[in-house]
Amino acid sequence: MTERRRMSVALAAAVALAGSIVSGGLAHAAPGASSAVTSPRESNISVHSAAMGRDIPLTVLSPKDTSRPAPVLYLLNGAGGGEDTATWQRNTDVVKFFQNKHVYVVIPMQGAFSYYTDWIKPDEKLGVNKWSTFLAKELPGAIDGRYRTTGKNAIAGISSSATSVLNLAIQNKGLYKAVGSYSGCASTSSPHGRLFIRIVTEVRGEADARNMWGPYDGPLWKKNDPLIHAAGLRGLSLYLSTATGLPGAHDNLTEVPDPQVLGDRLLVGGGIEAATKFCTEELAARLQQLHIPATVDRPLGGTHSWPYWQDQLHKSWPQLGRAIGA
Repeated sequence: MTERRRMSVALAAAVALAGSIVSGGLAHAAPGASSAVTSPRESNISVHSAAMGRDIPLTVLSPKDTSRPAPVLYLLNGAGGGEDTATWQRNTDVVKFFQNKHVYVVIPMQGAFSYYTDWIKPDEKLGVNKWSTFLAKELPGAIDGRYRTTGKNAIAGISSSATSVLNLAIQNKGLYKAVGSYSGCASTSSPHGRLFIRIVTEVRGEADARNMWGPYDGPLWKKNDPLIHAAGLRGLSLYLSTATGLPGAHDNLTEVPDPQVLGDRLLVGGGIEAATKFCTEELAARLQQLHIPATVDRPLGGTHSWPYWQDQLHKSWPQLGRAIGA
């Protein structure tokens, strides 16, 4: 069986289970953010999006010393967009980790199943999605106007948003100096890339991905393909990561005491992570061909789940932070 075929089988297994299981413990449910301070340096704010005609909730982690300008890390949640319990705040030590670092961390808390891109049509299920416009054109000015920032930005994302951060960087030259892409699939116009997107938007999100970029074999899928447009990543500090999908250090009954939850993580999360490894190696090879430097971290074991993304945030931060002067 070829590597491409193994990757497709892994994704097909995930499709079969996606209706009842959310991989790696990425659970459903819950609540929008309201304006409130939840810790001395963690606050929930809203920024209006004219493009989408609504206020977008965000969590902002502020540096300890707000008297000095600080750079900004835009940190995206995965498929649920922060609208469920699968958030950086609930599943990692992100608040504690950045507690003594000189950076603003901005985490959007909407955008479920949207791939954080501009959709060409409103969707019956997901409504109006103009996320690229919001994240790249509307939000930075609002953040820079509200906080004392340096104007230097990085962006990072996991799983589906690991694709989004690559497109945002390619399509908005100069906005970001560094990109962290953890367990993502850069390809969007290939058969396996389209399948990955359709799992997120159509199987999980119950939306129509053709409202995003038009017909599945249409030109917009190629226009929004970071693998095809990888040359646009030149000049950025790039950090990519992917594990193998085999059981890793966090896949055990001590950390995951429920055998069924652990089994779901190993089966579904393992299959999805194996697929993202194929995708990440595609991008790494393309970058090497283009002589674009990138850090590619390849742990031997690990599933598509939060403990490994926490590890990667920790490992990538020295590089991302250095690029923005944090």
